Amino acid sequence: MAKVLYEKDGRIARITLNRPEVLNAIDDELPRALAEAVERANGDAGVHVIVLSGAGRAFCAGYDLTYYAEAAAGAGNAVTQEMPWDPMQDYAFMMRNTELFMSLWRSYRPVVTKVHGFAVAGGSDIALCSDMIVMAEDAEIGYMPVRVWGCPTTAMWVYRLGPERAKRMLFTGDRIDGREAERLGLVLKAVPAERLDAEVEALAQRMATVPVNQLMMQKLVVNQAIEAMGLKQTQMFATVFDGITRHSPEGLNFKQRAETAGWKQAVRERDQGTFDWTANRPINPQA
Repeated sequence: MAKVLYEKDGRIARITLNRPEVLNAIDDELPRALAEAVERANGDAGVHVIVLSGAGRAFCAGYDLTYYAEAAAGAGNAVTQEMPWDPMQDYAFMMRNTELFMSLWRSYRPVVTKVHGFAVAGGSDIALCSDMIVMAEDAEIGYMPVRVWGCPTTAMWVYRLGPERAKRMLFTGDRIDGREAERLGLVLKAVPAERLDAEVEALAQRMATVPVNQLMMQKLVVNQAIEAMGLKQTQMFATVFDGITRHSPEGLNFKQRAETAGWKQAVRERDQGTFDWTANRPINPQA
């Protein structure tokens, strides 16, 4: 089964993340398949707009932690190395994914992302690389791994939110719903779930009436303003730091906990703040 689906519908290219059985979680293959679909849309003179969505119950629940977190270090996945680790090996792997997600940003065709369910962790990286996001009001977005074991490699939070609101999200690892995401300016609009498809369709159809070259020029103008602020350099630091988070003492303790207790339990303890990752033990509420 294809992990990313592509369909041309008039002037609109529809790209769909297609691992619904795992909430479209990211594995080694999905980023490349996503970039290939974006390239296909950009190579078609008849495509004016791209709509990106997720199959099933969510847009994307982030990296597939069943594989990346539960598997032992060195057991076929590149996210955690045996110590001592090589930060440049880690950087090469993660920057590959960052650059593939950024195919949405570099796309000459505007990309509208439709978010239902969740766009969390690495899934938020994908969504935030697009041009506009329309969320269901009850959908959730956030980057919970900042609590331990992650730094958002695309670094789009600060460019969309500004420093203070970005810090609020990245210091807490909170998930916020579509209503709050709209209020903060993280996404274009939040609508009731039953109106999500119609809202995205109306926006895409309106944009599709504009000539391709006009859309391309406007996107290039806006994007270069962000790039002039140092986007590439920020992503370099973020991607290096992402590797450090996973190979720090706390990151390795989280990984060990995921291997022994299962990633769902480790994630629950991380997100609820009930585990001391430095001391590698549950937090005693009486302490």
